[in-house]
Amino acid sequence: MDRGGNFLKSNDQVEIIAGKDRGRVGKILKIYNKTGKALVERANMIKRHMKPSATNQQGQIVEKEAPIHVSNLMIVCPKCTKTVRVKNKVLDDGTKVRMCKKCNESIELKS
Repeated sequence: MDRGGNFLKSNDQVEIIAGKDRGRVGKILKIYNKTGKALVERANMIKRHMKPSATNQQGQIVEKEAPIHVSNLMIVCPKCTKTVRVKNKVLDDGTKVRMCKKCNESIELKS
């Protein structure tokens, strides 16, 4: 079940607009479509207590990212470097691209 956020993709630059990390900018590492959440690098850090095991002789406390709901994220336009809303546009050759609503430039990754 898709819970919105289909305007976000992995490796997009986003800004967190709500919560304890409000204002922080980071790259999306992974998108969870079923829950409508995304994993943003170095944001929403949590601590996990790891039990001792064969590979991990001593127990330890590991810090890692926790998912953030996509409603708390806004994409950053690479051209105007502002947080923007996104619109979809179909080009003449039939390809769909995501466009910045402020500067009308494509926000697709150049690869």
